[in-house]
Amino acid sequence: MKMLTDLFTTDYGLMSVAGISFMLGMGVWFWAFFKRKMAEDANNAGL
Repeated sequence: MKMLTDLFTTDYGLMSVAGISFMLGMGVWFWAFFKRKMAEDANNAGL
């Protein structure tokens, strides 16, 4: 329980949560971006 308390109440814990959230969000954005670009490329190639 102390681990969760430290994670959400200390400055270094909150920065860790922010960093992890940012990285996960960036991963989702890149996945959607590349998926959209691959679909556009396939449509432009006539596949």
